[in-house]
Amino acid sequence: MTNAIEARLTELGVTLPDAPAPAANYVPFVLSGNMLYVSGQISNGPDGLILGKLGAGMTVEEGAAAARTCALSLLAQVRAACDADLTRLKRVVKLVGFVNSTADFTDQPKVINGASDFMVELLGDAGRHARSAVSAAALPLGVAVEIEGIFELA
Repeated sequence: MTNAIEARLTELGVTLPDAPAPAANYVPFVLSGNMLYVSGQISNGPDGLILGKLGAGMTVEEGAAAARTCALSLLAQVRAACDADLTRLKRVVKLVGFVNSTADFTDQPKVINGASDFMVELLGDAGRHARSAVSAAALPLGVAVEIEGIFELA
C-alpha cells in the first residue's frame, strides 16, 4: 500500500527531520488510546535553531517559516510514535503555538499559520485543526516559535 502522506511530502519536496530528542525531563509524545499528544517542538531548521523575537527585527514571514519547521518536527514525532508508519495519522486535532514576541506584536495567528497552512497543504481536510496562537515574552533557547500538537491516529 502506498503511503499517501509520504508521497505528498515527496511531491512537496519536503523531508521530515529525525524526531528531536527531549531537551529536559519530559517525553516527546504520549499515546493514549488513539490520541497522540506531542510535546512542544521548537523552531529548528536544517541550519540550526531559528532564533528571534517577532516585533523586534523578525518579520511575520520569517516567523511563519519558523512555525513551519515546528510542523515538520511535530510530524517527525508522529512518525516516531507510529513506528515510521504515517498511514496511521488520521487527522490533526489541535495545535497550540507560542510566539516569542514583543508586548505590542499582535500577529501571532499569522505566524502560526506557517504550521497550520503546511498541515492543510500536506493533509487536506485531515490537516484542519483547532488552534491557539499566543505571545510569549521568551521561549527556550531564544527560539522564535514553539508548537505542541494533538493528533488522532487510526
